[in-house]
Amino acid sequence: MDGLGPKGEVLLEYSIYDALKAGFGKVVFIIRKDIESAFRECVINRLPANLPIDFAFQEMEKLPDGFSSPEGRSKPWGTAHALWCARDVVKENFAVLNADDFYGFSGFEKLASFFSQNELGLEKMGALIGFRLGKTLSDSGSVARGICRQDENGFLTSIEEKTDIQTINGILQCDLDSKPIALFGNELVSMNFWGFSPSIFDLVGSQFGPWLSKNGKELKSEFLLPSTIGDLVATNALKIKVLDSEDEWIGVTYAADKDKTKAKLLELNQEGIYPDKLW
Repeated sequence: MDGLGPKGEVLLEYSIYDALKAGFGKVVFIIRKDIESAFRECVINRLPANLPIDFAFQEMEKLPDGFSSPEGRSKPWGTAHALWCARDVVKENFAVLNADDFYGFSGFEKLASFFSQNELGLEKMGALIGFRLGKTLSDSGSVARGICRQDENGFLTSIEEKTDIQTINGILQCDLDSKPIALFGNELVSMNFWGFSPSIFDLVGSQFGPWLSKNGKELKSEFLLPSTIGDLVATNALKIKVLDSEDEWIGVTYAADKDKTKAKLLELNQEGIYPDKLW
């Protein structure tokens, strides 16, 4: 909800603007119920009054039948749970992404094209917008990224998590706690920007119960979207097409990144990529 744009825009406003430009027609905000009032004041009041919106609330007790939150748990259940909580308000093909990241227009454009041109059907297929690793780094410290592995047809085979990614002595490296591995910077990485049909909700739901049986009593365990999708891909329950974004990802990994983000958004405004007023 921090205003980082030249006119105080929050990052998700740019995603909404780009999605509408690409042809998406509705926005669903997945938030906690306890921040709804502040979210409406800081974000919703900035958006066009005629924008079709809906809310899905990620609540601790929204679990499959037979499961309950363990005593003492306060941490949300994770990004796959957040997606699952939107199953009653999303009935169309859709994109899902982090609200606190800037993704740029090309990912939305490619997802819209994927939805309109896909000839294989979307019942068991989705898409992942991949970003070039070198366009997702922070000047302020190391980052962790999921490197996408694909088959010869561009379908995701796995997401390999790499940590401590940073440039040292001019060499981009990762996994510094073990044996450092050199990287090229052009690897495609996941920044949690996906495209699905509504069939994904049943697929994610099929994983949630078994996951809770194994991990549900841990107070800080998280049912995460990348690992859930990875499990579905590994069992051939889902195919994911990897689409290559042309844009630079922008986010605030460290406090020092905030000034860089503001400067980049101002630059995009001055270049005319975004108008002086989004709405």
